[in-house]
Amino acid sequence: MRSALAITACATLLGASGCNRGDGEPVAMGTVEVVEVDVAPMVPARVTKVWVREGDMVRVGDTLVSLTQATLAPDIEGRRARVAGMEARLRDLQAGARPAQRERAEAELRIAEAEAGRTASDVTRFTPLAAEGNISAQQFEAVRTAAATAAARRDAARESVRLLREGARPNEIRAAQAEVESARASLASALQTASDLTLVAANAGMITGRHVEPGEILGAGEPAVTVGGVGTPWARVYIDQRLLPRLAIGDTVTAVLDAFPDRRFAGRIVALNDRAEFTPRVALTEDERADLLFGVKVDLVDRDNMLKAGLPVSVRFYPRAEGAPANVPGMLGDTALRRSGTP
Repeated sequence: MRSALAITACATLLGASGCNRGDGEPVAMGTVEVVEVDVAPMVPARVTKVWVREGDMVRVGDTLVSLTQATLAPDIEGRRARVAGMEARLRDLQAGARPAQRERAEAELRIAEAEAGRTASDVTRFTPLAAEGNISAQQFEAVRTAAATAAARRDAARESVRLLREGARPNEIRAAQAEVESARASLASALQTASDLTLVAANAGMITGRHVEPGEILGAGEPAVTVGGVGTPWARVYIDQRLLPRLAIGDTVTAVLDAFPDRRFAGRIVALNDRAEFTPRVALTEDERADLLFGVKVDLVDRDNMLKAGLPVSVRFYPRAEGAPANVPGMLGDTALRRSGTP
């Protein structure tokens, strides 16, 4: 957020702390300013359409600029596919093996057990023959190898059946769930990027700047349009060192436009600068110290939308008297702040 249209308030103090306008109340000159917001994309993109022109009034949420990225749509589809794949794998782990898979594994186990039993019987039958030398050592070793191989297949089949009956381990399911969440987060990031390519108004106001046209490429943070706040005018004026100690944040002021001297706008002091402007803070002579000026920011109430940025304005202060606890006149209390201005 920045103060654009911020024409520097060249201030001349006219009141009791400088000079006055006949009623003893100090007056300082300044310029009306408004808060402006630059609306910019968060990522580089190409402008496809600008929906507003300078001078248009917008409300919160109104579409201002549409942008695009060539690779974004395929990227989103790829991330959606990854989410679908991870979710399918998680469902399979949670559901466990299908009945047909278990039946097949059990049938393979029965075959492996039968083969292991047959080869074990061969070993038993051929052992005495080998001892008597009726078969060669190579033949007997082949029988023993076949029996060991069949037993290993049987054990592997038993383990497969056990795993299918138990289903996935909790750690495997948790790992699959984490992969699903990661894929979903990646997809959400891409979708948010796509959403950010539609620039909308975050605050109501008037379009004070249109900086791009369709077809242009915008960098991240490069302003596309500028929205000036309506109904929140303010002014910065400057006072001298004799008035500053008699003011406080929250004190009431009134403002008058040069073209409408009979129309008063209520306001309050919202900031007092403790650093002198225009001359060094520590002046060497009394004359130089008399030239010290301090910035004062005042918020103004404008119900009728008369205070436009750049208009010169006179701000009248009502400083407290020496030793007085407050400086708010009755006509400038909270009631006045709720009005657009009183004559």
